Amino acid sequence: MTIRLYDTSARQTRDFTPLVPGCVSIYLCGATVQGAPHIGHIRSGLNFDIMQRWFAHRGYDVTFIRNVTDIDDKIIAKSAEQGRPWWSIGYENERAFNSGYDALGCLPPTYEPRATGHIPEMIEMMRGLIERGHAYAADGNVYFDVRSYDGYLALSNQELDNLLQPSGEGETGKRDPRDFAMWKAEKPGEPSWESPWGRGRPGWHLECSAMCHKYLGRAFDIHGGGIDLIFPHHENEIAQAKAFGDDFANFWVHNHWVTMAGEKMAKSLGNSVLVSEMIKTWRPIVLRYYLGTPHYRSAIEYSEEALREAESAFARIEGFIQRVAEKAGGVVEAAAEVPPAFAEAMDDDLGVPQALAIIHTTVRQGNSALAADDKEAAVARLAEVRAMLGVLGLDPLDAHWAGESDRGEDLHGVVDTLVRLVLDQRQSARERKDWAAADAIRDQLQQSGLVIEDSPSGPRWTLGPR
Repeated sequence: MTIRLYDTSARQTRDFTPLVPGCVSIYLCGATVQGAPHIGHIRSGLNFDIMQRWFAHRGYDVTFIRNVTDIDDKIIAKSAEQGRPWWSIGYENERAFNSGYDALGCLPPTYEPRATGHIPEMIEMMRGLIERGHAYAADGNVYFDVRSYDGYLALSNQELDNLLQPSGEGETGKRDPRDFAMWKAEKPGEPSWESPWGRGRPGWHLECSAMCHKYLGRAFDIHGGGIDLIFPHHENEIAQAKAFGDDFANFWVHNHWVTMAGEKMAKSLGNSVLVSEMIKTWRPIVLRYYLGTPHYRSAIEYSEEALREAESAFARIEGFIQRVAEKAGGVVEAAAEVPPAFAEAMDDDLGVPQALAIIHTTVRQGNSALAADDKEAAVARLAEVRAMLGVLGLDPLDAHWAGESDRGEDLHGVVDTLVRLVLDQRQSARERKDWAAADAIRDQLQQSGLVIEDSPSGPRWTLGPR
């Protein structure tokens, strides 16, 4: 089956045909590094991580660009507020973003360019747009003339006459209030670079158009980002790039937000949940399961209850993996191919919820095989489960997650010794057929947060969901 993706620009799901056979090129609007990442930020990177994993599984050679916006109004405001250099704030938060991506198992991008490293490319693009009559200089600023490009607002499906273009302080000399800044004239105390129009700094939209052109050329397959970027950012990117002569992106793919009380998670609203804090409480692989398994175009309403449900669901998968490994006497390798139903779900606009249902169905089949003492069938199901989890970056036996599965690893040995003493007492009660005492011990352990399972090799304990 051909991979199909929902294209925001076409407002429908389309068959994906790569511009270069066997290759796929993806540009994702990455971090604006004015602050540390919350789980809404990381969701976008995680969704497109799953996309690149699936394309790679399907045999494509993937080029994945995820940029870093390291200069903008918010970073400059933070610099003034904190009395720190803008680049210090940007670099600190860039590292925080990369730590968050890594903690949740995101593969590194092919390239991760910073905006400030591409001022020459931005100047070249502005020159070309001015020469073609699509841009003009005024008071040290450079603006894009939105009326000069006929396709403007096609992505967001707006009417130009009704447009209210966001505008920043100091944007003087506009011919039309709807024109947007590509270059902003220098202001006292702010970072600036030399340009033919005087010292200044780039506008946000220009940064991405120039970096797409540099790393992916005049045409590429997929441009991604959050739905909040459709306007003005992506709309303005398209206008600049196409007016410059680029074909630009063939598909536009947008992920939805993580919300809290129905509102988009954002630092400015004071409702953000930082990744660095979340992974102190929740296992990163569980957080990946929580953020990565809903469909990328659906909103995730944040709640502790939903996280606990994700933890319980993933624990069922892990429990199956552990039981089969014990039965098989060692690690079971992943199958070379995923089941056809899983592939069909993923091919259909990255249908992770449907694909996840296949995983849980396969786990249930494997558990039935274990109950029937059918080792061969159980091992076959585990091989399929590992293959599917690997595509989603959720295989707990993958080297990335090694040593991650136990909370409080430094205390695990101590707890294990204490639990074994209690389990020995339970076993003694079972041997003398004091079932009431054995059940009471088991119930007390469960109330303390432990799950006890009787296996052929003896009782086994795990931490239960909180």
